[in-house]
Amino acid sequence: MTSPERIAEHLVLPGVLSAEQAAATVAGILAVQREDGAIPWFRGHHLDPWDHTEAAMALDTAGEHEAARRAYEWLARHQNADGSWYAAYRDGDPDDVTDRGRESNFVAYIAVGVWHHYLSTGDDAFLDRMWPVVYAAVEFVLGLQQPGGQIGWKREADGTPVTDALLTGSSSIHQALRCALAIAEEREEPQPDWELAAGALGHAIRSHPERFLDKSRYSMDWYYPVLGGAVTGAAAQARIDEHWDAFVVPGLGVRCVLPNPWVTGGESCELALTLWAMGESDRALEILASIGHLRAENGNYWTGYVFEGNRAVWPEEQTTWTAGSLLLAVAALGGEEATVAVFGGERLPRGLEPDCCGEGLSGPRP
Repeated sequence: MTSPERIAEHLVLPGVLSAEQAAATVAGILAVQREDGAIPWFRGHHLDPWDHTEAAMALDTAGEHEAARRAYEWLARHQNADGSWYAAYRDGDPDDVTDRGRESNFVAYIAVGVWHHYLSTGDDAFLDRMWPVVYAAVEFVLGLQQPGGQIGWKREADGTPVTDALLTGSSSIHQALRCALAIAEEREEPQPDWELAAGALGHAIRSHPERFLDKSRYSMDWYYPVLGGAVTGAAAQARIDEHWDAFVVPGLGVRCVLPNPWVTGGESCELALTLWAMGESDRALEILASIGHLRAENGNYWTGYVFEGNRAVWPEEQTTWTAGSLLLAVAALGGEEATVAVFGGERLPRGLEPDCCGEGLSGPRP
């Protein structure tokens, strides 16, 4: 179990986390993790593969590499034959599936987690074991790519593809494809089709908002194109500045959805991570400090807070992924190498934009 003495300097951030507080947050995630490696939102609730991976990455930032490895091995054991995972498992029980949809961004995110774990540990044997899992997951996801480069949302329980694309989901997949390509490069197994797919996806995110469902009320659609690495430089700065006042509530955090008076910890931490990636560490620190009111006495974090009317913590749940996103953001600001590499773009491929500017894909793979 992580103790304050074992907490690395990169998880100590004045105004956000002390060593004792960081240790308590890590312990909170470990307490939820099942013996088989599964990390549900909280005990008694469901596990989804994306948030499970986010929590595992947070454990690696704290040096809990064995616990993180068990989380990835849970995914390897329970991967479907088509390379996917289901969207929800009750309390992480692989035999109690509560949503048999297979969401593309949920499936893709394992590439981010596996690359992060490898950079955290240097474990070549782990990377060898997980390569077939990552490969199958990416192939499933790219089977939902549309002619315009965007990625369809999911396959229904009966296998029917949902071709409508989500900007947040596709932006997360863009990061995952770059991590998958980094893994392939490390293994000296080039995947030129993945490079073309990532280039076309990045172009769609940057230049064709009409190819995605309109979810602009949600803060994730605001910052995720930047966080996922598709939008950078001046365009990223302009995007964040344009909607800052709409989504950021000074002293409280980031709204989840407009116009609701509800700030959420996960979105706040992800925005902080986005700002850090843009080189704006001061604003990132301000955002992280602003959600101290969501910290529970046990070191966990409440999902969100309603700040108008009947002000209250809502919902009354402390999620592993909220704690995980906080630890990852703090680790990035603290210079932890694996987290910096994954979210800062170091050791990830660049120059993936195809000559055709993202046009002309033949359609989804069979």
